[in-house]
Amino acid sequence: MQRRKFITLLGGAAVAWPIAVQAQQPERVRRIGVILATTADDAEFQAWVGAFLQALALLGWTIGRNVRIDTRWASANPGEIRRNAAELAALGPDVILAHGASTVRELLQVTRAVPIVFPVVSDPVAAGYVDSMARPGGNATGFTSFDWDVCAKWLELLKQTAPSVTRVAVLRDTQAAGPAQFAVIQAAAPSLRMQVSPVNMREGSEIEHAVTAFARSPGGGLIVTASPAATRDRNLIIKLATRHRLPAVYYERLFVAGGGLMSYGPDFVDNYRRAAGYVDRILKGEKPGDLPVQAPTKYELVINLKTAKALGLTVPPSLLATASEVIE
Repeated sequence: MQRRKFITLLGGAAVAWPIAVQAQQPERVRRIGVILATTADDAEFQAWVGAFLQALALLGWTIGRNVRIDTRWASANPGEIRRNAAELAALGPDVILAHGASTVRELLQVTRAVPIVFPVVSDPVAAGYVDSMARPGGNATGFTSFDWDVCAKWLELLKQTAPSVTRVAVLRDTQAAGPAQFAVIQAAAPSLRMQVSPVNMREGSEIEHAVTAFARSPGGGLIVTASPAATRDRNLIIKLATRHRLPAVYYERLFVAGGGLMSYGPDFVDNYRRAAGYVDRILKGEKPGDLPVQAPTKYELVINLKTAKALGLTVPPSLLATASEVIE
């Protein structure tokens, strides 16, 4: 009788033991790749990635417990971006976070299987990264860097801040959404009694030559449209605007932090937080092709008062009152 009880107990333990061991197994560690077209000391990008990681943590993803992050700071060099994209894709991550057209383009050249989430891309449909905004269809989805109406807003802001400006050079990247952004600005120009002309951003020397020639006539201003080329050459562009005393409106805060006059564009911190939500959904089984590409929901106006004073401009109080940030 005692032996029978012992065998019964032993049998029960044999059944319970694997269950207990299984319950103690560590969580599966998922792998997220991150590729950025800048260097590791870029404070703006560090803040954006920090927002992404914070949002992931709030969704239950903890580095070292259930997720691993492989980050590539690829610089703005096309060759480096290409190499880092290939290396990152070869690791076979569960999903890759890729900032901007320059990184997404290279990733799609090497993988159509690994899911890609972009927190910032100007026009993913025109670039061929997705089939449509509502149904991306492939292995990439994410968030755009602006709404088209913002392009006309740049021109309005320039006129409000520098009423004497009648001629505007619009710096654009012909390989990105530059032509479409220029078309929106051009359509808005007559109502503001302004003339606009495109300046292509293929390389630094071309930008410098074109801006210098443009600045020889009075009444000039600049608009810098969203593109990888603008990010790559932002220090040169800011330097040229300062040298030739050209009031300039940019699409992103990092230009104003570097000495530019003002910017109006999406809050990229918010875009990165929302991108974490898409990464979370993909890790839980959803397909990127089923997740619609979304436009920004938060925009910010940033004004550099020090630059305005150096240009002899008085920023209207109405603009200062609505600014998200004023740099003095």
